[in-house]
Amino acid sequence: MINKVSPDVRSALADIQDGATVLIGGFGTAGIPTELIDGLIEQGARELTVVNNNAGNGDVGIAALLKSGRVRKIICSFPRQADSWVFDDLYRRGQIELELVPQGNLAERLRAAGAGVGAFFTPTGFGTELAKNADGTPKETRVINGKPYVLEYPIYGDVALIKAEVGDRWGNLTFRKAARNFGPVMATAATFTVATVHRIVEPGQLDPEAVVTPGIHVSKIVKVDHIATMAGGFKMTA
Repeated sequence: MINKVSPDVRSALADIQDGATVLIGGFGTAGIPTELIDGLIEQGARELTVVNNNAGNGDVGIAALLKSGRVRKIICSFPRQADSWVFDDLYRRGQIELELVPQGNLAERLRAAGAGVGAFFTPTGFGTELAKNADGTPKETRVINGKPYVLEYPIYGDVALIKAEVGDRWGNLTFRKAARNFGPVMATAATFTVATVHRIVEPGQLDPEAVVTPGIHVSKIVKVDHIATMAGGFKMTA
């Protein structure tokens, strides 16, 4: 019998290794799997590469993970925000590496990993510093139908941590509105995916047309309380 329900966050994250590439869902503060990030801090894996749209907000979630000193590199689109002081401090002190990726490219590089696409050409970034590799060498470019493109490669994850709304024991997931964001593509791009859900239903109770992420892409699900994050980082159980 397939049963992907994990009794708690600790057991779901137990096998994450040092040096892992961790894809973390969320867009700003929407869809951040806070309980899984807190669990990852407690779990203790180090030298991580984190992939997210942002580089953390305030002192919670991804920012707390960065502050713990467990992250070697972050790959994201928006590292600087009004409350991204943790990342800003670490970066200025040379204690974290940044790979800046335009948002559309980030989503497509993740999608390509899940779809088995070896590489793709995109016009985004052509003629800018983003068309260079980390060592400063230029990325491959090509003119297609008179328009210049840059070659980009997939982003694969060892682990994906995502937040969903409802799941079943087979791992099928549905999401809540904008909290969906990067979750589905990250689930396909990772070898091992853990999702939190606020409700677990029996197999067959989810409308197949509403299932966004099929269970084949999910390794573990964990039921968590519905938490509303208030301004200033305070949390309230809904």
